[in-house]
Amino acid sequence: MKLLPFKIICGTEDKPVVVVTLNGQEKQFSAEDISSMVLVKMKKVAESFIGSDVEDAVITVPAYFNDSQRQATKDAGSIAGLNVLRIISEPTAAATAYGLNSESTSTGKKNVFVFDLGGGTLDVFIVASKEDKFEVMATAGDARLGGVDFDSRMVNYYVGEFRRKHDKDISSNPRAMRRLKTACARAKRVLSFSVETRIEIDALFEGIDFSTTITRPKFEELNMDLLAKCMETVEKCSSDAQINKNSVDDVVLAGGSSRIPKVQQMLQEFFNKEELCKSINPDEAVGYGAAVQASILSGWSNDDLKDVQSVEEVAPLSLGVETILRSHDVRHS
Repeated sequence: MKLLPFKIICGTEDKPVVVVTLNGQEKQFSAEDISSMVLVKMKKVAESFIGSDVEDAVITVPAYFNDSQRQATKDAGSIAGLNVLRIISEPTAAATAYGLNSESTSTGKKNVFVFDLGGGTLDVFIVASKEDKFEVMATAGDARLGGVDFDSRMVNYYVGEFRRKHDKDISSNPRAMRRLKTACARAKRVLSFSVETRIEIDALFEGIDFSTTITRPKFEELNMDLLAKCMETVEKCSSDAQINKNSVDDVVLAGGSSRIPKVQQMLQEFFNKEELCKSINPDEAVGYGAAVQASILSGWSNDDLKDVQSVEEVAPLSLGVETILRSHDVRHS
């Protein structure tokens, strides 16, 4: 909550509520309301593109979403006027997209590692693919680690820099913080294909301009512990799958933050790969896989989909069984 640019309060039934000022009036929105606005916009974009109404949908969520988060996402779909056919995990969708773009999938069993680092979450999967079948062998993730965390590290660093240079604290000014965060997010994207870039913001705070240069090594230094957490998750998933990391045939990237060069370098070193699988656009992989799932569920047949017959998943979170221990059931040996 400290990193978010808006206020959050406790609403009815202890649900978090976002408080914003709209047209001079204070309004409150639940997480489902906000998600439904995004889905309504996507629904309109799809209807404009295909020229007809959209009623059904397959929605993807991070693998480590729990049951209440998945149910809230489904409720958001209902609020948006959509019939939610299925909620599927993002890495599963990415693996499906990879399967349709892989020339060698049908030649034998392949172990595929899916690394999905998005804006707010990290999900990793190990999938065994053979001919028309995809079986998820293990999954791991972090629901609170993503691209926004890299942005926040840069923002905090430059708030400190501004304080040292001008003896002024901009953290209490929401507009200045928002402008700085936008500039840092843009710089992060530039550093994915350039070794350095400039951050320039006119009149950032009290009329003071802000200008600085950030290099890729400095960005990596600021986020080294977060990058290490990514690899800890990768190691956990590999261990849970009980397969040797050298047995992984392909490493598939999904999510915009997977473009960070240091992330790709660490994955290459961990799996001893010269190249990672980039046959699909990381930004489109999840959406492409979801569209494939929607096509199958709706009964729409196409030669491109004949290779996907079944997808077997695993439970992303631990399951337990509640028991009641009664005194007369206890026997002493």
